[in-house]
Amino acid sequence: MFKVSEEASEKIRQFLEGREGLQSIRILMTEGGWKGPYLVMALDEQKENDEVFTVKGVTFLVEKPLFERVKPIRIGYTHSTLGSGYTMESELMKGMKGVSVGCHDIYNSCQDLTR
Repeated sequence: MFKVSEEASEKIRQFLEGREGLQSIRILMTEGGWKGPYLVMALDEQKENDEVFTVKGVTFLVEKPLFERVKPIRIGYTHSTLGSGYTMESELMKGMKGVSVGCHDIYNSCQDLTR
């Protein structure tokens, strides 16, 4: 299962509007700090081993082995005193009630995550 809230899909469409080049959003896992591995979003091109989801006019890419590990994936958008941004829920966060992993921005490329 792969779900995207109406507000998150609208924010992503706004982000992509008028951009040249990559138009697909890759969901990938990164290691990170005290909360361990979590999901992030980056612009990328489709690869042979991807699950492809088109939701509300936005194309999302997830490597098949990663999707099997973390599904279901739910992408939302939140507003809080800490700011606004995307939230991503998956099996990675199972057992961590009350913790929502935020990915406030969409990275311009997967390479941005390795710097």
